Amino acid sequence: MSGTLTIVGTPIGNLGDLSPRAVEALEAADFIAAEDTRVTLGLLNHFGIKKPLVSYYEHNKRGRGEQLCARIEAGENCVLVSDAGMPAISDPGEDLVAQCAARGIRVVAVPGPTAMATALALSGLPTGRFTFEGFLSMNKKSRREHLLSLRDERRTMVFYEAPHKLPATLRDLLDVLGDRRVALARELTKVHEEVIRTTLAEAAARYADGGARGEFVLVIEGAPEAETEEAVTVEEAAALALALAEEENLSPSEAAKRVAAETGLKKSEIYHAMNQKG
Repeated sequence: MSGTLTIVGTPIGNLGDLSPRAVEALEAADFIAAEDTRVTLGLLNHFGIKKPLVSYYEHNKRGRGEQLCARIEAGENCVLVSDAGMPAISDPGEDLVAQCAARGIRVVAVPGPTAMATALALSGLPTGRFTFEGFLSMNKKSRREHLLSLRDERRTMVFYEAPHKLPATLRDLLDVLGDRRVALARELTKVHEEVIRTTLAEAAARYADGGARGEFVLVIEGAPEAETEEAVTVEEAAALALALAEEENLSPSEAAKRVAAETGLKKSEIYHAMNQKG
């Protein structure tokens, strides 16, 4: 009988956020797949849990995923954890879940802390609709293409960023998106937790010389609604055409033609309305 893959959300900074159900899942596992076994070992030691650990991370995920699936199909129960937060969200665990799904392996989740949702809730920006964009590419061309695709995005946007890349990222965001409201959340749930609510221009200036510490979540205001001009009625267009004909000594037909080009209305309708007014 095949085993189960359980994805378990782990604390993003405060060990007190590990749920009792998560502890039970870790204790019940036959083995634990971890992004960094050293980090996970510290978590297990804190809770007095002793389990075999297997590394599973970005650069070994394909081959190691096959091995993990084979063990689960043989009847073992595996818990997947990341260094912090919910596995499979901007995380190599995404691939393992997909592999298990393709092979018909049962996958269950024990939800836990997520930096994305935590930062969004603290941002003070609209949260009804949002888009999670994860980490921006280090490749300049791919990075710019990604940002350009978001220029007209009206939903609130959430990004992850490392401190050493923050100055360049803020400059790029300001350059492509323009000045928008932004919340910079760092060290979430930790002793030095901080949420800076400002604008992209002010944030770019603040971190221009570096000095950022801790992992950041950037929550950025979406693009403003496009202003729509109120439609001009045929009667209003006729009045404009009559005034134009008088001012520039145009024939009614020519005046109607010019106003039609500006308003998008039909020349014939404007001309007919002009005759009624005349």
